[in-house]
Amino acid sequence: MATLCRPAVAVPEYVITLEDTLDLARRLHPEHPQLPLALRLIENTGVRTRHLVQPIEETLAHPGFEERNRRYEAEAKRRVPPVVRQALEHARLTPREIDLIVYVSCTGFMMPSLTAWLINSMGFRPDTRQLPIAQLGCAAGGAAINRAHDFCTAYPNANALIVACEFCSLCYQPTDLGVGNLLSNGLFGDAVAATAVRGSGGTGIRLERNASHLVPGTEDWIAYSVRETGFHFLLDKRVPGTMEPLAPVLAALAERHGWDVADLDFYLVHAGGPRILDDLCTHLGVAPEVFRFSRATLTEYGNIASAVVLDALARLFDEGSATDRATGLIAGFGPGITAEVALGRWTVPVTPHSFANTLIRSVN
Repeated sequence: MATLCRPAVAVPEYVITLEDTLDLARRLHPEHPQLPLALRLIENTGVRTRHLVQPIEETLAHPGFEERNRRYEAEAKRRVPPVVRQALEHARLTPREIDLIVYVSCTGFMMPSLTAWLINSMGFRPDTRQLPIAQLGCAAGGAAINRAHDFCTAYPNANALIVACEFCSLCYQPTDLGVGNLLSNGLFGDAVAATAVRGSGGTGIRLERNASHLVPGTEDWIAYSVRETGFHFLLDKRVPGTMEPLAPVLAALAERHGWDVADLDFYLVHAGGPRILDDLCTHLGVAPEVFRFSRATLTEYGNIASAVVLDALARLFDEGSATDRATGLIAGFGPGITAEVALGRWTVPVTPHSFANTLIRSVN
């Protein structure tokens, strides 16, 4: 069975606080007729700090799409390798033991994908399969886990590497002044995350089932408008209410697996905003505390797009509360409106020493 191992997560060194964000909004848009509403919405996100790949003065300047994308490529090549090395170390794997690289990012474009550069520069085998995913937005973290699970199910002894690289600040558009855009300017942050999925062995979440679901008629609710100046983020005001149709999807998947979605041991959910998590609590019938990992990611890093679920997973590892065979759910939500959902159990490999101890306890 495929095991999702401990992730590595890194955020850039430039930090912007909630107070900085509010001050910038007041300074840049003093005459905006809906500024009070935008400020209130930003405050209500729960985001306290975010990390950026460049100083805020450079982030606010727009040198053009070409220069923005050049910066994306340079930052990805600088920041991804150390995260990948740490993730492989966590999983006790070498680059040559990886059979598939899933690279997810929606904040820049490269062709060939960064996967080709990683294979050439980090010692992965030339026959390593590549799966870049660029257009699932925040749902791509969940999709990457699911596609790695599928691959390791088809090839039981194979290993996969997942890399999420999101530099949301490089998509800032100074001319986009809708309330939704102003809110996004105070919500999204930058991060790189990576994790391995082992076909056998490893400590982490043993993936047992996955599913995808698209809410019909919502493909224009979260979107990019691609223009000369780059990616312009479009966010429909109906997006925060999407958990009402999606919560039953999560519940039904758990039920088909013989589980009660309201009675699992851990939940790793994409934190698009506080209302997403609050609504899930209501519709799934769970306590707010179960989403503590996702809330912590949102508070400390903001919405880091596809990297959210991997950061939430890292926090589960850090807490150390998961016991062997604990049940859990992973869910990413994004454009479509798309949900990528997985179910799994916490697993710790049986070593000869631990097996002997188990036998002794059972005899006694």
